[in-house]
Amino acid sequence: MVKVADCCYEVTGRAAIICDISPPRSGSPAALPAFFPAADFLLVGYCPGRAVRADSAMVAAQIRWQRGRETAFTLITRDQNRLALQAHLLGAQLLGLNNVVVAAGDPFPPAAGQPKTVADYRPTELIAVIAGLNRGRDFRNAALAAPTDFCIGATVDLQRGLRREAALTRRKIAAGANFLITQPLYDPAIAVKFQEIYAEVAGESLPIPVFYGLQILELGGLAFGPTPPAFWAEVAAGRSPVELALELSAAFRAAGLHNIYLLPGIHRGGRRNYTAAQQVAAGLREG
Repeated sequence: MVKVADCCYEVTGRAAIICDISPPRSGSPAALPAFFPAADFLLVGYCPGRAVRADSAMVAAQIRWQRGRETAFTLITRDQNRLALQAHLLGAQLLGLNNVVVAAGDPFPPAAGQPKTVADYRPTELIAVIAGLNRGRDFRNAALAAPTDFCIGATVDLQRGLRREAALTRRKIAAGANFLITQPLYDPAIAVKFQEIYAEVAGESLPIPVFYGLQILELGGLAFGPTPPAFWAEVAAGRSPVELALELSAAFRAAGLHNIYLLPGIHRGGRRNYTAAQQVAAGLREG
């Protein structure tokens, strides 16, 4: 299986694309969409919207077997304890998966009937644990029969303060992260500033690839994280979301940001617009 960190092309200027996809609300292989966008990797989310959906690693494995596509899966710290997380990771490796993205997961609202938060690890701690599995040791420092071989992704949210995220990113890289993905970005100057602050904080340039979030908006739909009102206004005025995303991606490239984390539009109810994502991915390839 190809690793995400081995498929970045900054030197050539070619776009490397990770496309976010949602797992189905069904255990049937027929529940998978008819097609997925032509990205280098399909990143399967973990229970988006805190809804019951098929397990991210199992869906990623099914897509590899059924469609022959390179995949990654999201693993969050919120729902499982350290034993369950490590057992899950060994199972993912057994299924032939090598790319994992670690995140915390959105908190559950304080309401009756909601699941309980576990959060046995923080994301940085889980990254270190996975790096330990890659060295053949579990959380008790006991030897595994064989080491794992995960390429570890970590998340970055540039909306939470660049200096704070630079310091946190440094810790994630020290823990063993091999690549980063960011929340949607609408101003490439923010990414450039983040890189500058990271170099100041860490004393070196970012040593691993960063995939910058490119959100395709959907009229009447949802988006990951805050979106500048001007972008929603353009979509409401009839601007093509595909055209808008490609215009923004051109600004990314002009700033030297060639690794893209593509987020297809989300209809209310969770349906994703993979057709628009395919059009954007094709435009990124042509660009």
